Amino acid sequence: MSAESQELRVVALVGSLRRASYTRRLVQALGILAPPELNIETVPLGNLPLYNEDAETATPPAQWRNFRDRVKRADAILFATPEYNRSVPGALKNAIDVGSRPYGASVWTGKPAAVLSVSPGALGAFGANHHLRQSLVFLDMPVLQQPEAYIGGIAQLIDPSGEVTRPDTQAFLRQFLEQFERWIRQQRLKVAP
Repeated sequence: MSAESQELRVVALVGSLRRASYTRRLVQALGILAPPELNIETVPLGNLPLYNEDAETATPPAQWRNFRDRVKRADAILFATPEYNRSVPGALKNAIDVGSRPYGASVWTGKPAAVLSVSPGALGAFGANHHLRQSLVFLDMPVLQQPEAYIGGIAQLIDPSGEVTRPDTQAFLRQFLEQFERWIRQQRLKVAP
């Protein structure tokens, strides 16, 4: 099997906990639009206890261990976020903190990433997208730069079943996913023995 046809496991972290979340629906749609070699699995964040260093013992909370293990096994991370007060939701920030600890054992280091931000408003959660990127730089994650993915007016672009309703949006999302796949493979070549 060639490196180009090898399946890539992508963990998607959805910042919104709301059941009918636009962000969650869009990530589900990405799973359908993705190239066949890109396997996107959403890892839930709502059950992660808030990060507290006092719980970072020889046996940290099981939810933390499970989350860290799933991220470690992934080839890449897709961060999908709405915007709350010009930043990312607390659940997503908490997941980032849980994965970055204990000190020196971050599950994020060197892991290729992409950021997708979603909003019913016109700006497409631009503030959250860039605020999140600041954290990813610190975490030493190579982040896909182009195409940038700010999805504004999401309520008109995706129906309640999770289907993207506009062909131009579908085309953009396919382009984003294809470029993300290439990005992941490029990053893997850089660290190959």
